[in-house]
Amino acid sequence: MKRVQISTTYPDRLIHPLHRRVIEGEALTRAELLTWSPTADATTLFWCDGELAATERAVDAVESVVDSRLVADGDGTYAFLRQDDYEFASSILEAVSDARVAFLPPVVFRETGDVRFEAVGEPAALSDFHGELSELGEAAIERVHAFERSRSPSRLTDRQRAALEAAAATGYYEIPREGTVADVAEALECSTSTAGELLRKAEGAVIRAFLASE
Repeated sequence: MKRVQISTTYPDRLIHPLHRRVIEGEALTRAELLTWSPTADATTLFWCDGELAATERAVDAVESVVDSRLVADGDGTYAFLRQDDYEFASSILEAVSDARVAFLPPVVFRETGDVRFEAVGEPAALSDFHGELSELGEAAIERVHAFERSRSPSRLTDRQRAALEAAAATGYYEIPREGTVADVAEALECSTSTAGELLRKAEGAVIRAFLASE
């Protein structure tokens, strides 16, 4: 099983109305489709990287919305939408429906015009789906790696997580730094070299998980 990240740029006629507001507007630069339902009323949960008022204006551009609830998040706004239609082009929906792959949220709509998402499946099925998308727009595979079932996307061990928690508690990540690796070692009752190694591995796992999600 493979996990791929795909970036697709569609022609103007296939752009979703909410994505169009992200591309053409100034207040939003990113919208993320976090979850959706397979029901006929097309219930979706979006997150937008703008204030509530800007997100409300973008949502108003989606004619199929029959009910909405917006919640400010600090870094952006959640938009819980109930629609009578998804408003994705039928050709896109058909490609998704026919694909023999699974899709991982979020689907990211960016101001650059591209749509980025991840899919999981067998190599042949992923290749076929990429071919279908390439007939609709410019589809690029940005990243490919093995799909692994894991408890946490950062794949931290209990010991690594404990090291990060100890480092945060002792002020190791404060600016200016207040704690030291020795403080972490004392909290974990291990050597300084072991504490340093745990921190490096934990930080590396978190950073890789963050980069993979972008």
